[in-house]
Amino acid sequence: MTGQYRITLLPGDGIGPEIMSVTVELLKVIGEKFNIQFDFTEAVIGGAAIDATGEPLPAKTLEICRNSDAVLLAAIGGYKWDNLPRHQRPETGLLGLRAGLGLFANLRPATIFPQLVDASTLKREVVEGVDVMVVRELTGGIYFGQPKGIFATETGQKRGVNTMGYTEAEIDRIAKVGFETAQKRSGKLCSVDKANVLDVSQLWRDRVTNMAQEYPDVELSHLYVDNAAMQLVRAPKQFDTIVTGNLFGDILSDISAMLTGSIGMLPSASLGADGPGLFEPVHGSAPDIAGQNKANPLAMVLSAAMMLRYELNQPQAANSIEKAVSQVLERGDRTGDIMSEGMNLLGCTAMGEALIEVIKIQ
Repeated sequence: MTGQYRITLLPGDGIGPEIMSVTVELLKVIGEKFNIQFDFTEAVIGGAAIDATGEPLPAKTLEICRNSDAVLLAAIGGYKWDNLPRHQRPETGLLGLRAGLGLFANLRPATIFPQLVDASTLKREVVEGVDVMVVRELTGGIYFGQPKGIFATETGQKRGVNTMGYTEAEIDRIAKVGFETAQKRSGKLCSVDKANVLDVSQLWRDRVTNMAQEYPDVELSHLYVDNAAMQLVRAPKQFDTIVTGNLFGDILSDISAMLTGSIGMLPSASLGADGPGLFEPVHGSAPDIAGQNKANPLAMVLSAAMMLRYELNQPQAANSIEKAVSQVLERGDRTGDIMSEGMNLLGCTAMGEALIEVIKIQ
């Protein structure tokens, strides 16, 4: 046996259980093919956890995750819980999970499959060959800064406050991930900030520039976030690896995701200094199609491939999954979100079966 791993499954809400089921069945086949044993434990988070326990991240769920080798999360949230107080919403559970596992680095690849170039809303010549990795700081910045809240002022008006702050240590550790990721790719790193306006961004730029001396093989550039957003749409192939803070990374990773034609195709990995990583698709819970067997499971499946590659050190198994995704696309299999004329429309379960079919004959 090449490995035995404890995997925590967090199906979550909406289409989450459907795409998770497909991914687990595929991993079982991968386990047989590569002599890997997966011990799966399921736990609740998000809306499902609120319904079951009254809170979006039960202590038991966090404990189960901490005691695993890796965590697979499908999707959280939905209309049902939108009107709850902020601290009780599903998204608060996700933030708590990231903080509880110390997951400070989020890797979001945006790679366009050749078979889906025409699914992008941008011209073929703009997006063909796009391969961008956004490295996003995940446990600091404006989402976690203090003070925050809605406060009454002396005039009786309410004032909303969120604080964007980064320490040198927080910047240095995410910059290190950015540089090392760039080293494994084409050696180009673009650091994105708003140093012309924000003091916190000036510190960010100073620290990243200083660290560049340790990575002479990496070409470092800087862009303000507004320009970076424009450039991602205008000429995305100029980018290879982008490193940025929590808020800017949230926005830029979704922009880069849509370059590929469907956010339903993109995985992500969230990593810490030690302990298990969290692997999840970039897309949301899509409650409008939940339970209808219409969901695209490919981003969830590709997230499992990232888990195998970045956390479990099983690159051959990861390659097998990624190759299978390319193979089913090449033969024309599509879910509704990436469907085009002349292709084979499949539901969520059937797409999973197609992937397993090609994996077995690879």
